[in-house]
Amino acid sequence: MKFTIDPKLLADTVASAARALPQRPVVPVLSGLLVHAASNQVTVSAFDYGTSYRGTVAAEVAEPGEVLVPGRLLAEVAKSLPTTMFVDVTSTDREVVLTCGPSEFGLITMPVEDYPSLPEPPMSAGTADGAVLARAVEQVAIACAKDDTLPMLTGVRVDADGRTLTLAATDRYRIAVRDLPWQPHTATSLGQLVPGKILHDIVRDLHGPVTIAVNEQLAAFTTDTRETTVRLLDNQFIDYRARVDIDTPIVATVDAAALAGAVKRVALVAEKNTAIRLTFTAGEVLVQAGGGDIGRGRDAVPCELDGDTIEIAFQSQFLLDALNAIDGPARIGMEGGTKPARISCEDGSYRCLVMSLRLS
Repeated sequence: MKFTIDPKLLADTVASAARALPQRPVVPVLSGLLVHAASNQVTVSAFDYGTSYRGTVAAEVAEPGEVLVPGRLLAEVAKSLPTTMFVDVTSTDREVVLTCGPSEFGLITMPVEDYPSLPEPPMSAGTADGAVLARAVEQVAIACAKDDTLPMLTGVRVDADGRTLTLAATDRYRIAVRDLPWQPHTATSLGQLVPGKILHDIVRDLHGPVTIAVNEQLAAFTTDTRETTVRLLDNQFIDYRARVDIDTPIVATVDAAALAGAVKRVALVAEKNTAIRLTFTAGEVLVQAGGGDIGRGRDAVPCELDGDTIEIAFQSQFLLDALNAIDGPARIGMEGGTKPARISCEDGSYRCLVMSLRLS
């Protein structure tokens, strides 16, 4: 195998593939990246039986071939190469050599024949904009549980109805939902549960059209240069729409960033797991916390209130996560001081239901 490639393209592709490597591979070869060169392009692949990744970039291929290289080491080497000249990559029986000007690295290869075959992606279900999808996943992933005791709570539910794709996640204390446009390729509706952390890693730097393909076991996310598959979770999930799409007789409209700033400042004097109290009146929301052994704090932000004056309390991080997911004004819908509140953007495409805390 012999090819010449732009060092930045090599580093970016190898870094993306390395993120898909398992932390504790069940067999040694899964710690490797499979590098395949042919037809003036290079494909770098990673696989851990649950997730697979293929990234393809242009290169000048003199001799086609395939090698398996220690993945994280290759990523570190590729990142360290000079960017002012091209990289020559050649392979021998025992090593792959990267040469970039005066820099040269020889990495011992692994047995290609022991590497498992990557799964083929399912049939395409539809296409979404990569940047919009990445932002949507970021907005709902805040509500994924970190503890995998109940796998359902670690996933992002992906539903499709017509030209609307809906993502949802919950950790019992909040439910985050985001609707986004997409172009369906079939009339079949979706209802899959994708591991949240893996989905967040997959889409975080996507751009351009992203094709989403699913079957009963796998979901695949494909662009013109990369393809990632992930094994699905059991698709059992809560009826999130019935919980989030509720009538709220009291609605406050406030700048999300301004309120988040006030909450963050006041939370400095809040003891762990204590409440941040919000008092909504006509023209203002008063933010208060503390009063115990540490101290107390208060701040105020302008708001518009439709409904009665209300006092309600939240866990500060849950409130901040919901507000930070919104660009511009936030609408906070409330039923009462002891019931969950719905925090949404102006057009309602993003909604986050957050449990309230009892006021003492």
